[in-house]
Amino acid sequence: TRRSSDLSVAVGSEAERKAALTKKADIYIINRENVQWLIEKSKLPFDYDMIVVDELSSFKNHQSKRFKALMQVRPRIKRVVGLTGTPASNGLMDLWAEFKVIDMGKRLGRFITYYRQEYFVPDAMNGQIVYSYRPKPGAEQAIYRKISDITISMKSTDHLKMPELISSEYKVYLSPDEQDAYDEMKKQFILDLPDGEISAANAAALSGKLSQMANGAIYDDAGNTVPIHEQKLDALEDIIESANGKPLLVAYWYQHDLERIMKRLHDRHIPFSKLDKADSIRRWNNGEIPVALIHPASAGHGLNLQTGGNTIVWFGLTWSLELYSQTIARLWRQGQTAETVVVQHIVTDGTIDEQILRALKAKDKTQSALIAAVKANLKI
Repeated sequence: TRRSSDLSVAVGSEAERKAALTKKADIYIINRENVQWLIEKSKLPFDYDMIVVDELSSFKNHQSKRFKALMQVRPRIKRVVGLTGTPASNGLMDLWAEFKVIDMGKRLGRFITYYRQEYFVPDAMNGQIVYSYRPKPGAEQAIYRKISDITISMKSTDHLKMPELISSEYKVYLSPDEQDAYDEMKKQFILDLPDGEISAANAAALSGKLSQMANGAIYDDAGNTVPIHEQKLDALEDIIESANGKPLLVAYWYQHDLERIMKRLHDRHIPFSKLDKADSIRRWNNGEIPVALIHPASAGHGLNLQTGGNTIVWFGLTWSLELYSQTIARLWRQGQTAETVVVQHIVTDGTIDEQILRALKAKDKTQSALIAAVKANLKI
């Protein structure tokens, strides 16, 4: 058992962080947001023997400031250990930067250009501009062989008694007038495209518009919310009623989704709270919040919500497999006492919702899935 005095946690103000880092200790703990500060701005000596990176995937972007800062001092470090449950959340390209942190490029190459040339071919392109890459045949196995000597993979389901994960869909259907409005907006999108071509550059924007419409509202050019339908709000109300007071975690994506959900729950006198502060998280885990609203981007790694409930409802879906998986893992994790965790998706029939959910279920991490879905959805 380690004495607490052997640990020093560097959080808080700059003065507090400096005090914690200059205090004599065996282990120093700092959050990833302050890595660049520690290396480039703190003026403190970087004389650590070993680094343990919790959530190594937060260093997957080789262009990020935190990655570049860490690589400045990496040659001085004798040993680096990285931990993550999502090493390749957006595809195998993520692995290069993560393993550069671990071994300085020994296994996957010192430069990202070599890694791309060795294991990938261009996928989505517009002229000479490459928007995404796909692995060459056999590349996945070749990459895994390269890193196998320093990589240990353990699934929680193999080592922990996990509850059963049940996924279901709650289909909602647009009225003829609402479907006409949806289709009319799709036609307008096509007319606005140069040569009607869908590329990676505009696919994300188009996908966002279609997702908003599927959820029931859209932002106009002035940033105002234009309501389209209330089918998902009706479905959410029905799901809450069917839960009979059992706590529900509701994931939303757009700000207008949150505003419309809050208004509907307020009008129906249904108690709810956003999960955005320590107090609301504590109240959820104590079973005091019947309906908790959460944004996937704030449902980060390590947030424990499993004692507050076992059902999550996706009001709006996200293309990000990492955010999707991490949000579900807030409930489906060690410490969940229920025998099942239920993931309910509210899906608008005949919209891009169906393609997004299909890609998530197939664990498709490539941008090409988004582009293909947008193309398929824009066929009138």
